[in-house]
Amino acid sequence: MERRTLLKMIALLTGGAVIGGNAFLTGCSSNKDHSLKERLNLTPQQIAFLDEVAETILPTTAKSPGAKAAKVGAFMTVMVNDCYEAPDQQVFLEGMDKLDAACKKAHNLDFVEASPEQKLALLTAIDKDATAYNAQKGDSPNHYYTLFKQLTLLGYFSSEIGYKQALRYNQAPGRYEGDIPYKKGDKAWA
Repeated sequence: MERRTLLKMIALLTGGAVIGGNAFLTGCSSNKDHSLKERLNLTPQQIAFLDEVAETILPTTAKSPGAKAAKVGAFMTVMVNDCYEAPDQQVFLEGMDKLDAACKKAHNLDFVEASPEQKLALLTAIDKDATAYNAQKGDSPNHYYTLFKQLTLLGYFSSEIGYKQALRYNQAPGRYEGDIPYKKGDKAWA
């Protein structure tokens, strides 16, 4: 799957432009001059937290493993460090604390300790808030949940698990066929 096609799909799924999309199209630079202030050095607990968020967005099903199996939390860390500008990095980092605080307020539990149903209910409510925020944000910074959701989708569907088990993968597709029959329940092509 081409990067541009994947970015279009993610933008459609999340209802907006992909944050940091230009960096994804041109390629992330690991040669950027990162000051210590810009570089996020996440702890293993924070990466596990991101895995839990991603797993709630894309959970394991009978047909395919979830985002945690694809190690989306580690992917998010790399992408935020290498592709996001300092303001979005800050929003991302603060968003982890905001999400955990929202879970404590709603359920008196840390996010990682909450049940899958509690996590899903919380993220569904935050997703509605993020959609409303993004519709009227103007020059305001991006919403943290939008960053989490877009990175989850990008990380999962560009991982081997995502494109080989969640999608139909054909390494050598052969000739172009523009009209392939689709039956309800078929996987999308990778």
